[in-house]
Amino acid sequence: MSSEGLFAGLMTGTSLDGVDAVLARFGEHRVELLAHHNAPLPTDLRDTLLALTRPGADEIDRAGPCHRALGRLYADAVTALLERADVAPSRVTAIGSHGQTVRHRPGTDGFSLQLGCPDTLATATGIPVIHDFRNKDMVLGGQGAPLAPRFHEHLFADPERRVAVLNLGGIANVSLLDRGTLTGGFDTGPANTLLDLWYRRHQGGAFDRDGAWAAGGQVLPDLLDALLADAYFHRPPPKSTGREYFHLDWLTPFLREAPAPRDVQATLAELTARTVADALADFAPRRLLVCGGGAHNRDLMNRLSRRLGLAVESTDVAGLAPDRVEATAFAWLAWVWWERVPGNAPAVTGARRPAVLGRLTLPD
Repeated sequence: MSSEGLFAGLMTGTSLDGVDAVLARFGEHRVELLAHHNAPLPTDLRDTLLALTRPGADEIDRAGPCHRALGRLYADAVTALLERADVAPSRVTAIGSHGQTVRHRPGTDGFSLQLGCPDTLATATGIPVIHDFRNKDMVLGGQGAPLAPRFHEHLFADPERRVAVLNLGGIANVSLLDRGTLTGGFDTGPANTLLDLWYRRHQGGAFDRDGAWAAGGQVLPDLLDALLADAYFHRPPPKSTGREYFHLDWLTPFLREAPAPRDVQATLAELTARTVADALADFAPRRLLVCGGGAHNRDLMNRLSRRLGLAVESTDVAGLAPDRVEATAFAWLAWVWWERVPGNAPAVTGARRPAVLGRLTLPD
């Protein structure tokens, strides 16, 4: 790989808690993070995006303005990022923009739809944009997700031991790195998405800081067993999921006994810890690195440690802050697109072959 240019990466994850932007330079098993920036999502845009993850009326007419608005928000984030780094747009080779997933349907004739207009972003910044990273893999028979494992391999693989990288975003997913080689990866199930929605309904805040509310509740064994019986948790990989599957309407039928809300929160946290631990049981990692917003959830990290019987570490210890891993992964995917290097991993997604992921949108 030859490029030493600068690449920006953008991410609004399943949790919809803001726009993360990074500026980075890449080399062989190396990431040089030059700047980062975070911007909140306007409440009305966030609420509309949340609604669009579920089927409803007038979806196209509601999605179109969101597509443009999110493109403008991404452009503002890149402008602020470059101002912080004191870097001119002309020095940036490309922006890797994942967009906001509003529908992900793997399977026969599967597709994945992300909002965040790349033309708006490219023309506003004057920088080429690489986007639409999922669908090539899906056309090749893959899940189109998760997308970060090849980046995890690039940065976190250890030739001496088995390492698992766990992203705790709205959905939890794992990358399995066996002595330096990526051997698998998949979505294990819900992480912050159910925890945040339940907390917002009963406490009014955006999220359960440090998992303090969950930590004060009691796990309900019967409820946990009922949730664990869901078919998704027993499906073998490759597999992927999202908000369109795990949402409050999925949870509600299990709550016929009207349990205490705080105990439900504790049970949802235990559900995440249990499903991650079950997913990693056969791989038996010697090290677990955690990224995503859930890395700051002390209660969830403690539950994971107890379930797995090993220390659970933030990716901070491996050189990249947990809140910046996903945006950096999309800057990396833009870099490998520029180098014409495959960005997918058939061992993860089930695609028939490796492929260069993404499409190019130019500013003029």
